[in-house]
Amino acid sequence: MSSFENLRIVDNFYQTSLFFPMPTVIIGTMCEDGKTTLGPYSLVQPYYVAGKDYYAMLLSCRNSSNTAQNILRNGKCSINFIDDKPSTFKEAVKLSWPGDKPEEKMPKCNFLLEKGLIQEETGEERPWVLTDAIQVIECTWMRDLDGAAGDRPGELNGYEGPYHDFNGITSKFGAHFILRIDKILMKKKYSDAIINGVRAKDFPHLPVDYGYRDSKNFWFHRKTRMRAELLQMRQASLASVRYAADRADDKVKFTDEALKTILNVPRVFLPLVLKGCVDWAKENNVELVTEEHMKIINDKRSKEKSRK
Repeated sequence: MSSFENLRIVDNFYQTSLFFPMPTVIIGTMCEDGKTTLGPYSLVQPYYVAGKDYYAMLLSCRNSSNTAQNILRNGKCSINFIDDKPSTFKEAVKLSWPGDKPEEKMPKCNFLLEKGLIQEETGEERPWVLTDAIQVIECTWMRDLDGAAGDRPGELNGYEGPYHDFNGITSKFGAHFILRIDKILMKKKYSDAIINGVRAKDFPHLPVDYGYRDSKNFWFHRKTRMRAELLQMRQASLASVRYAADRADDKVKFTDEALKTILNVPRVFLPLVLKGCVDWAKENNVELVTEEHMKIINDKRSKEKSRK
């Protein structure tokens, strides 16, 4: 006999039929008058993480929301990660009531805003970012995917089909947006931690929420102390890694010492790691990758370090 109960699946199942932990972010979009409006979201997650020409996030939302309508109009947004202070979360909840217009809610908003780095560097009009955000992802909607280029704003009472499968207007009341990551912004304290090595105390205090579970409260969880669990290391033989490396490229080769630095890479990821090494070698006119080169390659933030 099963030890589980069968729970009915209903609309918004992630809130009503599951205890589903989610991030809490504030998404900034640009209105027709060029001003930034904000909305809290949880249905946002990484989408393209490797093997593409760009990286992307996925946002799911009501297609009549200010956020969706603005993305349909100009294709730009900022994803702002807030801290887990109760005062910050309360401010986020203030922005969450469906149907509130930007001119109604933004004058009451206490979040401070500033231009993002793209606008600072290029002058391009984009949604502003939260000054007190821990990190921000500046994004552009990839409207050509799934034939969504023709989707336009303006329908606030539901869109008629046909609908797309995964991008743009995906149902009468729903939308999904594949958002190319243009730039990741991070406060120095946390970027230093990523570059130099993260310790338990370096993790930011980010909230985790469980949605409007009881139609009255927005439940969230504050960060507690992080706990580290050591990875199980499975070291491949040098001969097996050499076999893969010799076939990665016809010109770029590796010393034994270089390959010893990636013996712990899981076999499934080895071709991707070798490809990254080959790409770096070609960009830097290197035909024999050494251990010293691998140290540079493995420092994924070496460019940030060189600018300090």
